[in-house]
Amino acid sequence: MPTTLAPAPAATQVRLDFDALAPRFAAAMARLDGVAGVGLEPPLRELVRIHASTINGCAYCIDMHTKDARAGGETEQRLYSLPAWRETDWFTPREQAALALTEAVTVLTDGHVPREVFDAAAAQFEPEELAQLIALLVTINAWNRIGVTTRCWEPGTYQPGA
Repeated sequence: MPTTLAPAPAATQVRLDFDALAPRFAAAMARLDGVAGVGLEPPLRELVRIHASTINGCAYCIDMHTKDARAGGETEQRLYSLPAWRETDWFTPREQAALALTEAVTVLTDGHVPREVFDAAAAQFEPEELAQLIALLVTINAWNRIGVTTRCWEPGTYQPGA
């Protein structure tokens, strides 16, 4: 039986110009973003940002962080397989622990962060690094929630270094 595809959605329409209407909050988020994840290796930071953004369906953030990851030398193979990271052997144990924690922090409705996921991350990260990873996850999830709610940033418009 042939499959009928749904029509392509129209271009993303801005619902609310969040940055213009909440400039102090937007500036505070930008400052928060600048300090979240400090001390963690840049490739790991981008992987968890992409993974959380994919879970949350934030097209702008997926576009931004995959571009930043590529600019930082990340491979296409790892980016394409990120949603199936458990099925590959090209993510390090440290990255695997961070990706599992990303899922647990991002999808709290699945029963909060399981002890074994937290403990696995704690085994891979020094306490200060773990705190920074959690700060990074809180921050990217906040950005995702702003983006998917307001559609304030147009996917595809981000340029690294701009």
